[in-house]
Amino acid sequence: MAESTASAGPHGEAPDTGLPPAFTDDRAAGPAGPAHGAAGPAHGAAGPAPGATEPPSGAEQPVPAEPTVLEVLRELGSGPRGLTEAEAGERLARCGPNVLPSRREAGRLRLFVRSLRDPFTAVLLCLGLVSAAVFAWGTAAVILLLVVVSCALRAAGEHRADRSTAALRELVATTATVVRRADAEAAPASRELPVDELVPGDVVRLGPGDLVPADVRLLRARGLTVHQSALTGESAPVAKSAGDVPADDTAAGLFGQPHRCFQGSSVVSGSATAVVTATGARTRFAAAHGRADGRRAPSAFDRSVHGVSWILIRFMLLTPPLVLMANAALRGRGLETLPFAVAVAVGLTPEMLPVLVTTCLARGAAVLARTHGVIAKRLPALHDLGAVDVLCVDKTGTLTQDRPVVDRSLGPDGQDDPEVLRWAAVNAWWTLHLADLPAPDALDEAVLDRAEEAEVTAYDGITAVPFDAARRLSTAVVRTPGRLGAHTLVVKGDVQAVLERCALTDDERARLGALAGLQAGQGLRVLAVATAERPARTRDYTAADERGLTFRGLVTLRDALAPSAAQALRDLAERAVTVKVLTGDHPSTALRACRDLGLAVEAADVLSAERIDAVADADLPALAGRTTVFARCTPEHKTRITRALRAAGHTVGFLGDGVNDLPALRAADVGIAPRGAADVAREGADVVLAEKDLTAIAHAVGAGRHASGNIATYLRVTLSSNLGNVIAMLSAGLLLPFLPMLPAQVLTQNLCFDAAQLAFAHDRPHPSVLRRPTVLRPRDLLRFITGFGVLNAVADLATFGVLALALHGPGTGDDEAVFHSGWFTENLLTQALVMLLLRAGRRGGGLRRPGPVAWAAVALAVIGLALPTSPLGPALGLTGLPPLYYALLTAVLLLYAGCLPAARVRHERRSACGA
Repeated sequence: MAESTASAGPHGEAPDTGLPPAFTDDRAAGPAGPAHGAAGPAHGAAGPAPGATEPPSGAEQPVPAEPTVLEVLRELGSGPRGLTEAEAGERLARCGPNVLPSRREAGRLRLFVRSLRDPFTAVLLCLGLVSAAVFAWGTAAVILLLVVVSCALRAAGEHRADRSTAALRELVATTATVVRRADAEAAPASRELPVDELVPGDVVRLGPGDLVPADVRLLRARGLTVHQSALTGESAPVAKSAGDVPADDTAAGLFGQPHRCFQGSSVVSGSATAVVTATGARTRFAAAHGRADGRRAPSAFDRSVHGVSWILIRFMLLTPPLVLMANAALRGRGLETLPFAVAVAVGLTPEMLPVLVTTCLARGAAVLARTHGVIAKRLPALHDLGAVDVLCVDKTGTLTQDRPVVDRSLGPDGQDDPEVLRWAAVNAWWTLHLADLPAPDALDEAVLDRAEEAEVTAYDGITAVPFDAARRLSTAVVRTPGRLGAHTLVVKGDVQAVLERCALTDDERARLGALAGLQAGQGLRVLAVATAERPARTRDYTAADERGLTFRGLVTLRDALAPSAAQALRDLAERAVTVKVLTGDHPSTALRACRDLGLAVEAADVLSAERIDAVADADLPALAGRTTVFARCTPEHKTRITRALRAAGHTVGFLGDGVNDLPALRAADVGIAPRGAADVAREGADVVLAEKDLTAIAHAVGAGRHASGNIATYLRVTLSSNLGNVIAMLSAGLLLPFLPMLPAQVLTQNLCFDAAQLAFAHDRPHPSVLRRPTVLRPRDLLRFITGFGVLNAVADLATFGVLALALHGPGTGDDEAVFHSGWFTENLLTQALVMLLLRAGRRGGGLRRPGPVAWAAVALAVIGLALPTSPLGPALGLTGLPPLYYALLTAVLLLYAGCLPAARVRHERRSACGA
């Protein structure tokens, strides 16, 4: 789980419901600050170890002083005996059911209409309208069909993703134990009620495993600890108590206040009675739903699509007027050349682009969902994954497991001493069994896992004084082995708390504190263990007996590494993805975990919250780019860092699972959330993972680059080839006394070429494509298509010379048909060569490994050679060609095939130098 804590979202005025003011105090409580100041059930650590009680730097403004329990009950018009059924019914009618704001799923028709806003599709629609305006009905019909197919494919893919995401939703709670009375004179009774029937003022009872059904104020609590990870991202349980909070003790922030629990959290241990203060849309959980709305910044895919679209639109708008003006000025032709001008514009535009983009992304998304459980909620998110070069993650639950493990047990001299671990395990075992705890906390569980069970169970337990946040330690009382009439107190907990209760000189206490601080500075959690012998007695042991202790030593613990994290980090590094760790933990803790995983991180690569706050927005992008670990991060820090990385030119992915991660999820190019994340985090994410695992992200990045590589290859191939044909057509139109190609021939050639290029959706890119981010940069694309388009135009103009030699100069009517046929054949053959030789990551290797693209290129070449002499040839104005033409054309094609790889190498070198 993410470590940083949540800040409260917008605090708009609650609607008037006619209820007491306390019904809306959760919305008016002010901004919430970090919850690190609250002590959890885990025993405190010395120094800067996680769980330490010092508040992080850069704490937010404190919330106002909290009302007392009596004031809350008075404002709610309730009491410890609960509401009557009549009062509850009246309030339910006023407040409405206790349900989260519903989210309306987009239907297929709405998704289809939304797909029409895609700029690629808009370009095609414009061309279709122009074609219809000049009565080119065949062209208009084909274009309209392509638009419908593309939008239908995209709508179907996104509808499937929406349904898959909806299936992942989990209910916050279904029933709750409520104390109510039949009437004012009746005795209160507890019963199970559906959560949606809860109202402000209801008294509820909570136990281990319960989900908190609404925002509540604790009335009574015993050993209560809750998980607030869905709200704050904090992985460790938080201790809660029912006492009134002093006015100077509210700086921990809303979620850090011990007397309040919130919908979306769950009870780990203990029990409590609480009064409901907010339900439905007024809960903090529902407030996060409201923050999920809003306009997102354009993603990498959006920026690329708009850039490429404007290139196409400029060419499309420029080409027809040029054709018309040139033919009118030099050849005296009028509007009769308008259909040809439109056909040239259509020939320049990649008609199959929306279909191919949607097909590539939909295939990649389907494979990811089927094989790795990764759901792309919107298809363009798959392209964004392929473009990601920076991935922001938290530490706990991603790089490390959500549990600690024992590292060492040290005696007072700092040397390894297994006896210390044994005493710590005795404390954990008997505290668990004698203090009515449902399960050991994370640190106790780690100690028990490491210790020998036979050594622990050899002691007879007498009683236990459980851990609480005030003492920061726990005590187990056992019979002293080998001594009748004696008991041994085994004390374990926060180092300073234990040292204060030990019989030590000031120098010894300082030395042992420094030893613990040294371990904590290495990113370890530290527990202190002490014992004391007391005469056996029958009266209860209390916290007052925890004095005059003998210091036994220290137990150090570290975060358990996620099993797949190290390999996943290596896989991401091989794919040129830089991982940034944004954590709420202390810098040394995060640094220790990164080093254990093999990341080359030094102390200089760690940036803490106070340093982030001191950096101006203009300077943060450069600093964030060279920093690996960001420690003590609040949600605002995460969002600011994400935006800074994007401002530095990176394509950023962000992995988050708490409500507090929502702003950063939306600030990133692609937001990623695991299936177990808070509901609003899944709603706000673009990609949902089956598990919070970097391995799945590595697979998703690979799938995104696979799809994006094929899309980029298609664009480079088709646009460069089409631009070359347009240049040649314009030149031929000025040199020849007839049109260089009939509109029907242009359309047929385009359909053949576009149909063949659908094979790119099924191509397997070269492995080199997967090793670097795939981004459609409009300037790079324009430079590529211009260079290779000119080369293609040179080949076309050389074909003109070949035709002149083969025909001994044009001049008859037959020469026009032969010219059309010769150029038609040459165009399809050169396009087949381009498909083979300009595939991403391949330099002539495509011929040695036949695949979909190779077979499509062969089919295209066969059509180019066979169609003019087929029965369909005369219908299109094509005819057979003399044998001399094929011999000369072969020489042109060989020369062209030799120039393409050389030009490609030169282009790649220039691109590398420019990068």
